[in-house]
Amino acid sequence: MLRMADLLPDFITILLELVYIEVCINLFVGMQQKKRSLGNSPDMDKNQSIPKEMKGLMESLYIKMVPSYGNSFFFTIGIYLLELFVILTLSGMVMLIFGPFWWDTTTLGTFFRSLHMWAAEAFVTLMLLHVLVNFSTSAYKNKKLVWMIGSVLLLLVFLEYAFGVGLGGDFVAQWNAKAGADLWNGLGLGFWVNPLNYGALLGWHVAIVPVLLAILIFSHYMLVKQKGISKPYRNDIPYGMVKADHMKMYRRMVYIFIIVLLFSIFLRAPYITPLTTTSIAQNTPSIMAVTLLHEFTNTSGTANYFNTIQPYTFSTSKVYVTYPYSVYINTSGSQNRLTQFYAETPAAQNTTINDAYAYFEANDSIESGINSTNPMISVISTLTKMGQTGLYGSILQKEQPSSLDQTYEIRFFADSKVLYTYGTASGLQTDQFGMLKLGSQWWQIGSYWMAPYNLLEIWFPNNTDLENGVASLLIFLVFMFFPFIPYLNKLPDKLKMYKLFWNRFTVPELRKKKKGK
Repeated sequence: MLRMADLLPDFITILLELVYIEVCINLFVGMQQKKRSLGNSPDMDKNQSIPKEMKGLMESLYIKMVPSYGNSFFFTIGIYLLELFVILTLSGMVMLIFGPFWWDTTTLGTFFRSLHMWAAEAFVTLMLLHVLVNFSTSAYKNKKLVWMIGSVLLLLVFLEYAFGVGLGGDFVAQWNAKAGADLWNGLGLGFWVNPLNYGALLGWHVAIVPVLLAILIFSHYMLVKQKGISKPYRNDIPYGMVKADHMKMYRRMVYIFIIVLLFSIFLRAPYITPLTTTSIAQNTPSIMAVTLLHEFTNTSGTANYFNTIQPYTFSTSKVYVTYPYSVYINTSGSQNRLTQFYAETPAAQNTTINDAYAYFEANDSIESGINSTNPMISVISTLTKMGQTGLYGSILQKEQPSSLDQTYEIRFFADSKVLYTYGTASGLQTDQFGMLKLGSQWWQIGSYWMAPYNLLEIWFPNNTDLENGVASLLIFLVFMFFPFIPYLNKLPDKLKMYKLFWNRFTVPELRKKKKGK
């Protein structure tokens, strides 16, 4: 592997050569005296030398010679990915400065959110195309380490995109967070990566993953620079070596930026109002009440979330019912109807609970339920009324160590099934969670690359999150170590996939050969 220590002598040599050339030129044209008279100013000397040093540094990173097809779009995708990475970094920094309210509600903020979204879409799409080019031309044959680093890069890019969507601040973020949490819990990593905790998610998205990406991108590029663009491994693909056309690449970079800019202006990133306990309590009070009963009796989806190796361990009864109700009792001085319920016999408690289910499933009034002789109807009606005023959501949020941790709220949305109903109404519903969209419009495709995972869930509906997560991990490992797997690593050549990118449109020698015939 190429190390920084290996690059340091070359870098120092380049700088010394630049200094030597500069001194020779100055001596030759007799500028020493002029420099002495003008400038005892260190700032002026800096202004003259820094651009030269920067230019020399940039040129030292250029790939100078490439195969004759190396200047085509398909074999220069790496530089466009670097450009989009810079756009994502800068737009993300602006968004981070002003925050979610700005990027979700203001015109300029929406533009930057759209710019960030389309740059991300373009980045992933071009990266997948880059992988296809290298896979089809079997570039991994002589660049196994480059392929492995690229595989890890692809995985990190997928994660970075998902984390970014989860930080959007709208319903899509909630939808994505719930789907992501199930996957991470299935892999047994839910303790370390919890998409429902926006504070932790922010750290992954703006710090941890970008740093890893930057390191791996640099390593990936330096290895490619050292080895050069992959040359045909087949004798029937003629080629010559030519100078890299950097100006052509720069023009394409401008075109890509303009395209992303136009998409950002005319196809704005969607914003779907997020769910709240208040909206559920106001619009569907009976659903709120029945869900609270399920939380209290430990029969909700969260209470029974044990199909993975990282289940939720908090008590739904305490989080969603007993604690919020105790806060209400302590602040209002009202009679504690839960005490009355706990004083009943087990048989009487079952009857009380069943009567409460029947009451709320019949969509009876919350107002009249508060004064019901049935203590559980009174408790649940009181909590639902608190939800309608916003007090319940405030108490629920305060139970979390951080205001950015939305675990309790989003799990409640999922338990109520309103999450899925709202998702369907917003055009996000698919057969399973694998395919994530950004909105109801046809062009708001979002994570289309999750389609294989979506199919996995459709074909094996009885699989747990753990089983699907392990299957996905195994597929990634096969992809990463593909160059080392006998017979399988010859598949692209057997299928003649190289013709997709080594043809008369990309290889001048093939074009001349075709005309010669």
